[in-house]
Amino acid sequence: MRGLLSCTLVCLAAMLFLSPKGGYAMDLKSTAFSPGGMIPAKYSCDGKDVSPPLSWDNAPSGTKSFALICDDPDAPMGTWVHWVFYDIPLTVTSLSEHIETTGTPSSGGRQGLNDFRKIGYGGPCPPSGVHRYYFKLYALDTILNLPAGTTTKAQLLKAMTGHILTQAQLLGKYKR
Repeated sequence: MRGLLSCTLVCLAAMLFLSPKGGYAMDLKSTAFSPGGMIPAKYSCDGKDVSPPLSWDNAPSGTKSFALICDDPDAPMGTWVHWVFYDIPLTVTSLSEHIETTGTPSSGGRQGLNDFRKIGYGGPCPPSGVHRYYFKLYALDTILNLPAGTTTKAQLLKAMTGHILTQAQLLGKYKR
């Protein structure tokens, strides 16, 4: 019985912490808010509307670039896209606060169009209630070379098909 319990715990740990390719799962975090916590107003339309700082680790071997999508599934008209960011270089493991809202920011990578029809990050701005904001980071086995400033979430997801090595997610909430 003791051996079975030990094996069960080891197997459970492996399922929780290993990515599909056999490496450790990436971890995405922010110093601005805790996982599942409230996003400060500074990063919303009620504040400066700047992107929050993000960092990650444990990218699997074979990673050539990262992509980041932030969206709100609680929007009244369906999921609302707040950020489309891709071709983030392998050497980048963090994004500082306030990434410029240009197609090719100085931090590297390329930004596409959000659902505000603007380039780069557009912060939480829910009409009412508490909304959830998912920051999803993807480790890719390629550089996508999609056009900067015009690529949408749908176009990015299509281009990433078959190239995702693993992904990490960070949930933040916001209420006006």
